[in-house]
Amino acid sequence: MDVTDAETGAEQVRLVPWGEGDFWLLERNNSPEMTDHLGGPETPEELADRHRRYLELDSGRMYRVVLAEGGETVGSIGYWERSWQGEPVWETGWGVLPEFQGRGLAARAARAVTDAVRKAVRETGGHRTLHAFPSVDHPASNGVCRRAGFTLLGPFDFEYPKGHWITSNDWYVDLAQ
Repeated sequence: MDVTDAETGAEQVRLVPWGEGDFWLLERNNSPEMTDHLGGPETPEELADRHRRYLELDSGRMYRVVLAEGGETVGSIGYWERSWQGEPVWETGWGVLPEFQGRGLAARAARAVTDAVRKAVRETGGHRTLHAFPSVDHPASNGVCRRAGFTLLGPFDFEYPKGHWITSNDWYVDLAQ
């Protein structure tokens, strides 16, 4: 899936389904600065378990985010099913490698994953909304949500990872629109 922004000449991104060889990206994203708003780095065992879950997702999908021109990997994004306030919804999350941050790539990837979820919902049915839950203290991720067209519902206490409570903003997209 490609996203273009011809009016500004911005870099294009492509979503590539997560594969066996993508474990290195989890390792790269496992630094203190990349996990500060997520409870900190994971152990090697936790990373291996995450990689397996990404490969075996049966409801949702994980992707590598690559530059459309040149194919360089810049991060990851995905969507998965979760229960939120008593209802099944889609959730999304992303990570862009430090050397690629600040270029608008995460927002373009978020728009691309929103399009992918909409397409999947049209083809096979599914939940009406896609949510993102960045920490209220993470201005970059909240900005990604805003630029990607998500609507802010407000702050909520959110457990992630298990046993670690943070206050997150609930941003959503109505997939029927």
